[in-house]
Amino acid sequence: MDITGEHRIAAPREQVWAALFDPETLKACIPGCKELEQSSPTSFAAKVQLKVGPVSATFAGTVELQDIDAPNGCRITGQGNGGIAGFAKGGSEVRLVADGDETVLSYDAKAEIGGKLAALGSRLVQATSRKLADQFFSAFTERLKA
Repeated sequence: MDITGEHRIAAPREQVWAALFDPETLKACIPGCKELEQSSPTSFAAKVQLKVGPVSATFAGTVELQDIDAPNGCRITGQGNGGIAGFAKGGSEVRLVADGDETVLSYDAKAEIGGKLAALGSRLVQATSRKLADQFFSAFTERLKA
Protein backbone atom coordinates (compact mmCIF):
# COMPACT_ATOMS: atom_id res chain seq x y z
CA MET A 1 0.00 0.00 0.00
CA ASP A 2 1.40 3.39 -1.03
CA ILE A 3 0.37 6.71 0.47
CA THR A 4 1.72 10.08 -0.63
CA GLY A 5 0.88 13.57 0.48
CA GLU A 6 1.97 17.16 0.75
CA HIS A 7 1.10 19.72 3.40
CA ARG A 8 1.87 23.42 3.61
CA ILE A 9 2.76 24.46 7.16
CA ALA A 10 2.81 28.12 8.17
CA ALA A 11 6.11 27.87 10.06
CA PRO A 12 9.81 28.07 9.16
CA ARG A 13 11.47 24.82 8.11
CA GLU A 14 13.74 24.68 11.19
CA GLN A 15 10.71 24.95 13.50
CA VAL A 16 8.87 22.19 11.60
CA TRP A 17 11.98 20.01 11.74
CA ALA A 18 12.34 20.46 15.51
CA ALA A 19 8.65 19.66 16.06
CA LEU A 20 9.00 16.37 14.17
CA PHE A 21 11.47 15.23 16.88
CA ASP A 22 9.49 16.59 19.87
CA PRO A 23 7.68 13.81 21.80
CA GLU A 24 5.07 16.16 23.31
CA THR A 25 4.17 17.59 19.91
CA LEU A 26 3.96 14.15 18.35
CA LYS A 27 1.85 12.72 21.18
CA ALA A 28 -0.58 15.64 20.92
CA CYS A 29 -0.90 15.30 17.13
CA ILE A 30 -0.96 11.54 16.46
CA PRO A 31 -4.61 10.41 16.30
CA GLY A 32 -5.41 7.93 19.09
CA CYS A 33 -1.98 8.24 20.72
CA LYS A 34 -2.14 6.99 24.33
CA GLU A 35 1.60 6.84 25.09
CA LEU A 36 4.73 8.07 23.36
CA GLU A 37 8.24 8.03 24.69
CA GLN A 38 11.54 8.79 23.06
CA SER A 39 13.78 5.75 23.51
CA SER A 40 16.81 7.34 21.79
CA PRO A 41 17.50 10.61 19.97
CA THR A 42 16.09 9.04 16.78
CA SER A 43 13.55 6.45 17.97
CA PHE A 44 10.18 6.40 19.69
CA ALA A 45 7.91 3.79 21.25
CA ALA A 46 4.15 4.37 21.21
CA LYS A 47 0.74 2.94 21.99
CA VAL A 48 -2.00 4.10 19.65
CA GLN A 49 -5.68 3.20 19.74
CA LEU A 50 -7.21 3.03 16.26
CA LYS A 51 -10.44 2.01 14.59
CA VAL A 52 -10.29 0.87 10.98
CA GLY A 53 -13.76 -0.01 9.76
CA PRO A 54 -15.15 -2.58 12.23
CA VAL A 55 -11.71 -3.36 13.73
CA SER A 56 -10.62 -1.51 16.88
CA ALA A 57 -7.30 -2.19 18.53
CA THR A 58 -4.47 -0.70 20.52
CA PHE A 59 -1.23 -0.95 18.60
CA ALA A 60 2.14 -1.05 20.33
CA GLY A 61 4.90 0.01 18.02
CA THR A 62 8.21 1.65 17.38
CA VAL A 63 9.35 4.34 14.97
CA GLU A 64 12.91 5.14 13.96
CA LEU A 65 14.21 8.14 12.02
CA GLN A 66 17.04 7.29 9.62
CA ASP A 67 19.09 8.94 6.89
CA ILE A 68 18.68 12.24 8.72
CA ASP A 69 19.53 15.31 6.62
CA ALA A 70 18.53 18.18 8.93
CA PRO A 71 16.43 20.21 8.17
CA ASN A 72 15.76 18.80 4.69
CA GLY A 73 14.24 15.44 5.52
CA CYS A 74 14.68 11.89 6.70
CA ARG A 75 13.40 8.37 6.33
CA ILE A 76 10.97 7.06 8.94
CA THR A 77 10.55 3.34 9.50
CA GLY A 78 8.13 1.74 11.91
CA GLN A 79 6.03 -1.20 12.90
CA GLY A 80 3.04 -1.76 15.10
CA ASN A 81 1.26 -4.82 16.44
CA GLY A 82 -2.40 -4.81 17.40
CA GLY A 83 -2.64 -8.41 18.54
CA ILE A 84 -5.54 -10.23 16.88
CA ALA A 85 -6.35 -7.11 14.84
CA GLY A 86 -3.10 -7.54 12.94
CA PHE A 87 0.07 -5.63 12.27
CA ALA A 88 1.39 -2.80 10.17
CA LYS A 89 4.94 -2.01 9.15
CA GLY A 90 6.50 0.31 6.67
CA GLY A 91 8.51 3.38 5.94
CA SER A 92 8.24 6.88 4.60
CA GLU A 93 10.51 9.42 2.96
CA VAL A 94 9.80 12.87 4.43
CA ARG A 95 11.01 16.06 2.74
CA LEU A 96 10.84 19.63 4.01
CA VAL A 97 11.20 22.51 1.56
CA ALA A 98 11.26 26.14 2.66
CA ASP A 99 8.83 28.39 0.78
CA GLY A 100 9.21 31.90 2.15
CA ASP A 101 8.07 31.86 5.79
CA GLU A 102 6.30 28.53 5.27
CA THR A 103 7.36 24.92 4.85
CA VAL A 104 6.11 22.37 2.37
CA LEU A 105 6.26 18.89 3.90
CA SER A 106 5.87 15.99 1.50
CA TYR A 107 5.94 12.27 2.17
CA ASP A 108 5.95 9.04 0.24
CA ALA A 109 5.03 6.06 2.42
CA LYS A 110 4.85 2.34 1.79
CA ALA A 111 3.13 0.03 4.27
CA GLU A 112 2.39 -3.65 4.71
CA ILE A 113 -0.51 -4.90 6.81
CA GLY A 114 -1.56 -8.31 8.05
CA GLY A 115 -4.20 -10.03 10.15
CA LYS A 116 -7.76 -8.71 10.35
CA LEU A 117 -6.59 -5.38 8.94
CA ALA A 118 -5.56 -7.04 5.68
CA ALA A 119 -8.94 -8.78 5.46
CA LEU A 120 -10.71 -5.39 5.43
CA GLY A 121 -9.46 -4.59 1.97
CA SER A 122 -6.87 -2.15 0.79
CA ARG A 123 -9.34 0.61 -0.15
CA LEU A 124 -10.75 0.92 3.38
CA VAL A 125 -7.31 0.72 4.99
CA GLN A 126 -5.85 3.24 2.53
CA ALA A 127 -8.77 5.66 3.01
CA THR A 128 -8.40 5.39 6.80
CA SER A 129 -4.62 5.91 6.52
CA ARG A 130 -5.13 9.08 4.48
CA LYS A 131 -7.71 10.34 6.98
CA LEU A 132 -5.33 9.71 9.90
CA ALA A 133 -2.46 11.43 8.06
CA ASP A 134 -4.69 14.45 7.37
CA GLN A 135 -5.76 14.55 11.05
CA PHE A 136 -2.12 14.42 12.14
CA PHE A 137 -1.01 17.22 9.82
CA SER A 138 -4.00 19.41 10.71
CA ALA A 139 -3.19 19.05 14.42
CA PHE A 140 0.54 19.50 13.74
CA THR A 141 -0.07 22.70 11.74
CA GLU A 142 -2.39 24.10 14.42
CA ARG A 143 0.12 23.32 17.17
CA LEU A 144 2.90 25.11 15.30
CA LYS A 145 0.68 28.17 14.81
CA ALA A 146 0.18 28.40 18.59
